[in-house]
Amino acid sequence: MSVLSSPHFHDEAKAFAFLESIVWADGVVCPHCGVVGGRVYDLSGVRSKPSVKNPEGVVRHGLKKCGECRKQFTVKVGTVFEHARMPLHKMLQAVHLIVSSKKGISAHQLSRVLEVQYKSAWFLAHRIREAMRSGDLAPFGSGGGAVEVDETYFGVKQGRTRNTGGGHAHKFGVLALVDRDTRTMRTFTFDRFKAEEVHPIVRANISREARLMTDEARMYSKIGKEFAEHGTTLHGIKQYVHPEDRTIHTNTVEGAFSIFKRGMKGVYQHCGEQHLHRYLAEFEFRYNTRVANGFDDRARSHEALKGLVGKRLTYGGPAA
Repeated sequence: MSVLSSPHFHDEAKAFAFLESIVWADGVVCPHCGVVGGRVYDLSGVRSKPSVKNPEGVVRHGLKKCGECRKQFTVKVGTVFEHARMPLHKMLQAVHLIVSSKKGISAHQLSRVLEVQYKSAWFLAHRIREAMRSGDLAPFGSGGGAVEVDETYFGVKQGRTRNTGGGHAHKFGVLALVDRDTRTMRTFTFDRFKAEEVHPIVRANISREARLMTDEARMYSKIGKEFAEHGTTLHGIKQYVHPEDRTIHTNTVEGAFSIFKRGMKGVYQHCGEQHLHRYLAEFEFRYNTRVANGFDDRARSHEALKGLVGKRLTYGGPAA
């Protein structure tokens, strides 16, 4: 039996019940007054206003009323799915398809699979990427672990032309940190690879007791002295592992970048600079919830749904 044969992927009432079991695992929370475990009433059989398409209205699944503030709500209120016109069971299908595709799934592919318009699929995909954004603040490398730091460049910025003579000024800049102990990654964007942009990120996200691992870029020479150890490899002479200490390398973060680039070039192909941080959040989420960290596709989907709450994303058009 296919994973997508599960009832909540095809039945709207069961889709609401499934999402409620994840979002309200510790009890129903009213999104209007914030009361946890208060008086909540189920409003069954309520229909929306009649329309030309639906003369009798549409059944409002999962509708509840708070006994404290007397306002109505569903589990979608206060999440990135709020005001979404697409059926919830289709949106849950989209979540599973995105988290289970190692290099992502394009909006055009989603529109064909879900049988919705491209702009609807595009907006839904960005909603889901917003849910994947974690915002963790705990520093990497606590306890003296190794943290790899590296940067990469790809694409062409809006209004810029490809520099055929070399250089990266026309490309998007991405900085990544990988904690070897926790097997997790954090990604950031930068405009120019300069100390005033990169150093604050490194200081804020890596513990001073960590072992910092970088390539030979001079950018890291000064800040490397602020950590317990700074190991470097000389990529310019094709040295990818230190000959005297095999733990000094940046191969882990390079591997994470390879998945990111294959997805951006092979699946998404085009990315506006204003959306880059959400694509990074998508690849970062899948990397941190991969099989090596104890997640399968089903568990990864549940983890993404936990990130729905407290986030909103408004529509500005595919070109926005």
